[in-house]
Amino acid sequence: MTRPTASPTQLAVLGSPIAHSKSPALHRAAYRVLGFDWEYSAIEMRGEGLRAFIDGLDGSWRGLSLTMPLKQDVLPLLDDVDETAVLTGAANTVLFEDGRRHGFNTDVAGIVRALGEAGVSTVDRGVVIGGGATAASSLAAMAELGATHAQVLVRRPGAASDLLELGGRLGLRVDEGRIEELAHVRDAELVVSTVPGGTDLGIAASDGVMQGGVLLDVAYDPWPSPLAASWIAAGGTVVPGLGMLLHQALIQVRIFVHGDPLVPLRDEDAVLSVMRETL
Repeated sequence: MTRPTASPTQLAVLGSPIAHSKSPALHRAAYRVLGFDWEYSAIEMRGEGLRAFIDGLDGSWRGLSLTMPLKQDVLPLLDDVDETAVLTGAANTVLFEDGRRHGFNTDVAGIVRALGEAGVSTVDRGVVIGGGATAASSLAAMAELGATHAQVLVRRPGAASDLLELGGRLGLRVDEGRIEELAHVRDAELVVSTVPGGTDLGIAASDGVMQGGVLLDVAYDPWPSPLAASWIAAGGTVVPGLGMLLHQALIQVRIFVHGDPLVPLRDEDAVLSVMRETL
């Protein structure tokens, strides 16, 4: 009699749109180096289908990566979340362990590590473009790097109200402005754009900030974004979103393997190197 084979461990990235995601390649490379026969897929998903999807998963599932627009939608579906996810109101990682759903935010660490590779270890004044979940993580990362003041630029007045409250919890002065004000920013050391790839802001950043500040554009498809292209043309420093993606994914792998974002992987340098080669 043929014995039934156990289902392989399952993981996936969920979001919409998801076809362009590089997360499957990153994670598959990591598990290959670690010697784990784990399957990692990409699944198109919007908020209204998230609860039914998670409720329907069987015991073969180890975890999920979440991208827009699910990082806030997932919170009510979790049993507990880490401090960073509580602070930012956004979780991009779900771990299924011991019958419970654990939520984590690895975006903040991904931003900090990507900027560190680019030589940005401290920030005093920053600008965030956009008002969503990744903008919240960007503010938390700026606070971790020592920022005292940040400006959030949005299209619709009042759209940054949650981020103003977050600034208070972070001990960071946060002001809201319109995206058009980017043309007048002069003294920011760091600008983080969190708008979707291909978005044309309809405004150029000031020469002063492009030449004196660093741009982290979290979008990576298509690349360069209109903002990144203008920044590069002005001779400024641009950190592509692939750096953030790489490092937040590494922390996710730690979570899926060890259940802890702070426990390094075996041969982590080799894992990171192989992941980087996939980008």
